[in-house]
Amino acid sequence: MSARGHIACLGAGRMGRGIATAFAYAGHPVTMIDIKARTPEAFATLQSEALGEISATFATLARLGLLQSADAERLMSKIDVAPAGARHDVLAKTTLVFEGVPEIVDLKREVLGAASRAVAPEVIIASTTSTILVDDLSGAVERPERFLNAHWLNPAYLIPLVEISPGKATDPDVTVRLKALLEGIGKVPVVCAATPGFIVPRIQALAMNEAARMVGEGVASAEEIDKAIRYGFGFRYAVLGLLEFIDWGGGDILYYASRYLEGALGSDRYRAPEVIEKNMAEGRLGLRTGAGFLDYSGMDVAAYREQRLGALVEMLRHFKLARPPVMD
Repeated sequence: MSARGHIACLGAGRMGRGIATAFAYAGHPVTMIDIKARTPEAFATLQSEALGEISATFATLARLGLLQSADAERLMSKIDVAPAGARHDVLAKTTLVFEGVPEIVDLKREVLGAASRAVAPEVIIASTTSTILVDDLSGAVERPERFLNAHWLNPAYLIPLVEISPGKATDPDVTVRLKALLEGIGKVPVVCAATPGFIVPRIQALAMNEAARMVGEGVASAEEIDKAIRYGFGFRYAVLGLLEFIDWGGGDILYYASRYLEGALGSDRYRAPEVIEKNMAEGRLGLRTGAGFLDYSGMDVAAYREQRLGALVEMLRHFKLARPPVMD
């Protein structure tokens, strides 16, 4: 029996399977609990599909060099799928619960409420919803102070980021505990307020809509736009965060560029937010003033710049675009 805590996933769909893969990979026993009452034959089909998909995922990870082929069978032994009727027995032994059922408020409240009555009082319960705010669900949970949202990005077993969103009733210690548990399996959790879109979906919705809009306007082909994203936009932001990049160039540059785009394209969607003007008024322009969105006081800025440039060079090597100089 693993010394690592048992993880329960409410639902055996895409999210449950991804989370099960991530935790089993990190040595945790995991049970995906079916939320529907099914005939034995129907449950056997679901179980076979879920375990088959996870087995195929481990096989892919082995081909990609993240594990040995011989490890896959041992990892699979950590994962189980339980029928709805076995829910209470499974939840009685679990140390952490993730809810991953369809994005239907009433269904989530029903499943979360039942789970909260079956687990021990100290067990953290996390919804993985990508659209519903935690406070719209917490009222169904017994002891809502141990409830919060943990939004994983697909594929959950590969993408490091997990967005943690505590609710009004969430005990701060619960947030700390979940963050530590996720870090323990190699994830990179970030904490954000309970607002629509969290962090990544809110930013990526703007970027995806703008890319689609440019195709519609005939600015460039889909292939050219995606090439620009891979080798420009995504290339830089794999090393520099968005706000760090504002500081790198200067918030005033963003302000004036935004004003131009707003006028030239006739849309206030390019307007700089008030925080940019506030930073400018306070002299917080970024690296060159020692502070912007981030604080650079006391930092060796030259060393920092070189470190970031070194990371960009590594990206060039990754894309096989680094070349030696031409010495004629």
